[in-house]
Amino acid sequence: MTRSALRSASIPVAPAGVDSAALIEGRRVLRMEAEAIEALAESLDQAFVDVIERLASVQGRVVVTGMGKSGHIGRKIAATLASTGTPAMFVHPAEASHGDLGMIAAQDAVLALSNSGETPELADLVAYTRRFNILLVAITRVPESTLGKAADLVLRLPDRPEACALGLAPTTSTTATLALGDALAVALLQERGFTPADFRIFHPGGKLGSRLIRVEQLMHQGSDLPIVRPDAKVADALMVISAKRLGCTGVVDDAGRLVGVVTDGDIRRRMTPDIFGMPVEAIMTTDPRQVGPGTLAAEALAVMNGSERPFTALFVVDAGRPVGVVHVHDCLRAGVA
Repeated sequence: MTRSALRSASIPVAPAGVDSAALIEGRRVLRMEAEAIEALAESLDQAFVDVIERLASVQGRVVVTGMGKSGHIGRKIAATLASTGTPAMFVHPAEASHGDLGMIAAQDAVLALSNSGETPELADLVAYTRRFNILLVAITRVPESTLGKAADLVLRLPDRPEACALGLAPTTSTTATLALGDALAVALLQERGFTPADFRIFHPGGKLGSRLIRVEQLMHQGSDLPIVRPDAKVADALMVISAKRLGCTGVVDDAGRLVGVVTDGDIRRRMTPDIFGMPVEAIMTTDPRQVGPGTLAAEALAVMNGSERPFTALFVVDAGRPVGVVHVHDCLRAGVA
């Protein structure tokens, strides 16, 4: 028998249909943490509303702090707050005692995380907020703790055991804290009236950034805009379509309003010996699909793909007048899909 076969033979395999111990344990942990989040959701009360109102009125930043695993969760909460319209940063409590307290200003608020509420490293930072009357919000399982008593507002974590088999490793508590941080960030987002355009400012990169691009950032405009009059000959329209290389031309009236669109496909489908001498109004699509300059490129792409016969270019119109054309290839090159 080979070495690999010997190694394989020494590994116990659960019988078919029987869950392994690891699978059972994994499911147990996830269910415990899910139950803790459900308990947290049920326990939210006026204190949560009060925290949202106070944090929304803060003129400075929300300074998140926590030690150990709470610190790791705090960094993520600070990042989520900052990316959703609430200026925020993380300050390590131990570093705060050695000069980083200077990062916290009078107009800021402090969000302190501690499951027990008795984290000694938070002492100097808490004292600093009390000395300079800085808003202190605590997230803790024990409102009667040192941190809970010192805080202006307290958000209580559910009193649930840790999912660790020893009941010691921060698991359930950190998951609940993270979920509560997300709830704060999203509620503050709504409170501030944060829009997709605002989101785009903070998320210019990656897939998320591409989904928030607007058609005015991609559209062909100015001298690249294919336009003809209703009485122009189809032959002239074909010349414009060929020159602009967008597969279509808009048709505008005397006031410059978009009244129709002619595509190269329209010409091919109606090909007759006299087609090129006909006026474009005879073959144009009236009341064409169109979008405004502020439309998300993803929405424009959905319009192009959403009809019975998908098309590849869409006119961008402002006050009835064409200001640009966005092509499906422009969207794809920008990563919009």
